[in-house]
Amino acid sequence: MTAPAILCIGAALWDVIGRTDGPVPPGGDVPGRIDMAAGGVALNVAAALARAGLRPVLLSAVGCDPAGEALVAACEAAGIGTAHLLRDPALPTDRYVAIEAEGALVAAVADARSLEAAGARILAPLADGRLGSAAAPFSGTAVVDGNLTTALLTGIARSPLLAAADLRVVAAAPGKAVRLRPLLGHARAALYVNRTEAGLICDAAFADAPAAAAALVAAGAARAIVTDGAGAAADAVRGGPVVTGRPARLTVRRVTGAGDAFLAAHLAAETAGADRPAALAAALEGAARHIAALTEPAA
Repeated sequence: MTAPAILCIGAALWDVIGRTDGPVPPGGDVPGRIDMAAGGVALNVAAALARAGLRPVLLSAVGCDPAGEALVAACEAAGIGTAHLLRDPALPTDRYVAIEAEGALVAAVADARSLEAAGARILAPLADGRLGSAAAPFSGTAVVDGNLTTALLTGIARSPLLAAADLRVVAAAPGKAVRLRPLLGHARAALYVNRTEAGLICDAAFADAPAAAAALVAAGAARAIVTDGAGAAADAVRGGPVVTGRPARLTVRRVTGAGDAFLAAHLAAETAGADRPAALAAALEGAARHIAALTEPAA
């Protein structure tokens, strides 16, 4: 039996990441290594789901330039469905550049202008019958990332096209966390954020992930899964207890994409039937494998 498609809606781009083991002072020029890989939150989650044996389908905007052709080829090689990508010759393929030092993110620039310019056009397959329609809305699982504009996320929150879907929503970065506020009232949306992002959404400070997750649910979220670096992670759900789990102690080798690995492992575990404590443990293990590794996984 073929596994149902899981939609991954959001950023698909090229990551260019420089890493060094020592500190990087302002204006510093230090030795290290630079890796380039297919990335973006939606793409990263899709790739991890494909490695878990699931069937991810990517909804994003990818240019028709050489970078876009190479990105689509990398996705297809990784088992990601690309048939519904928006390919616009007027839009270049997006990019992300980051510097990591001593196992932490120093700075990053996310150029998602093409995704933002494409807007609601990336959702066309949900309306025209390819993946769903107003009369028969998509009712499977859809991952939505915070690289989408506030306007588009607001539209998703109100649209009947995803009203029946199991939505898994990820902030993508603290600077984009407030974009998720329109989805707080969605009856089927689970928010995946870290403690800092939860604070920005709620305009409050939280001592730990359990408090942050509970506050998000109190603010209207149907479910909130909150991480806190080396601290305990928490899963809060409307009308149920808060579940917690603690990550393993390990040496951090890379940080970009850790949240994507966490979400994908959590979703894969729940798709396989895991209960909330087991799924949270699987998510923490998936994130740990990611940050402790040095080699980039295949797209």
